[in-house]
Amino acid sequence: MLDGGFLDLLRIGVDIALVWYVLYKLIMLIRGTKAIQLLKGIVVVLLVWAFSIVFELHTIQYITNQVIKWGFVVIIILFQPELRRALEQLGRGNIFSRGSSSEEEVLEHKVEAIVQSCQYMAKRRIGALISIERETGIGDYAETGIPISGKLTHQLLTNIFTPNTPLHDGAVIIKDEEILAAACYLPLSESPFISKELGTRHRAAMGISEVTDAVTIVVSEETGGISCTENGEMKRELSQEGLRQYLREKLSLSLRASESKSRHQRRKDNG
Repeated sequence: MLDGGFLDLLRIGVDIALVWYVLYKLIMLIRGTKAIQLLKGIVVVLLVWAFSIVFELHTIQYITNQVIKWGFVVIIILFQPELRRALEQLGRGNIFSRGSSSEEEVLEHKVEAIVQSCQYMAKRRIGALISIERETGIGDYAETGIPISGKLTHQLLTNIFTPNTPLHDGAVIIKDEEILAAACYLPLSESPFISKELGTRHRAAMGISEVTDAVTIVVSEETGGISCTENGEMKRELSQEGLRQYLREKLSLSLRASESKSRHQRRKDNG
């Protein structure tokens, strides 16, 4: 009886551990995408549903029941691109892989490649629009352009924006050490407070900053000035060192947030 009871406890423990491990990997997979916002919405709906049961709010209970009943189908329709990418990563085994470079080295390489490219283009007044993904995924906007999937270097980044080439018009989207796509369409800001002297690139940079937490860089082809946008705010006329410090600050904040979440998750798993 004792051996049987021990084996039952062992099976239960393994079962729970496997479920938590799978859930952890799924959360890591959708972290940094719009799907994480969906997960928060689902939690809110479930809390409202539980609240309506406890206090016998029949109308709200009926509405939340319908949302839960049909929500699965709606999720599949709305998040079909994310689900497809997740299955592709699962098939390639990327979910369980780890990069060989430290995150600090990746950050420094990214910053230097972008700064060198922007400085080169600013001196020659080559217009550019570069959006860097942080916590909120911007894969939907990358899909509007031409896939690149190339390692980020200042030579490749500069070459993309060379005038009269097929990819120079539009935005480049960067994720980690990779240029995801070029010639991408970004949403234009409709804010009435944007200066009239700023063109489409600046308005697109403001637009993407209003709907995501991406950091976006604009090189003006009229003046050669470098501007950056983040969370609906724009910094203009940045110097080479100013741009370097700005990117280090904004991207390291994202890195520290990511590391903090990972440590917190590991403590929960170990606890």
